[in-house]
Amino acid sequence: MIEFELESEYIELIKLIKLLRHSESGAQAKLFVEDGLVIRNGEVETRKRAKIVKGDIIELFESQVKVV
Repeated sequence: MIEFELESEYIELIKLIKLLRHSESGAQAKLFVEDGLVIRNGEVETRKRAKIVKGDIIELFESQVKVV
């Protein structure tokens, strides 16, 4: 599991996906979310701009990221 250190109150989901280099662009990150490929805390996350906060666990493909 990868840890991502959050330096603000929250980060939008698609921005996090781009920062982690799981997508090549914002458009691709949006497609991942729309297609139901992103899991947040064990449930499919369908909101592209969901506010990801400390303690959240994001799963995409074979990768797990804990926001700390």
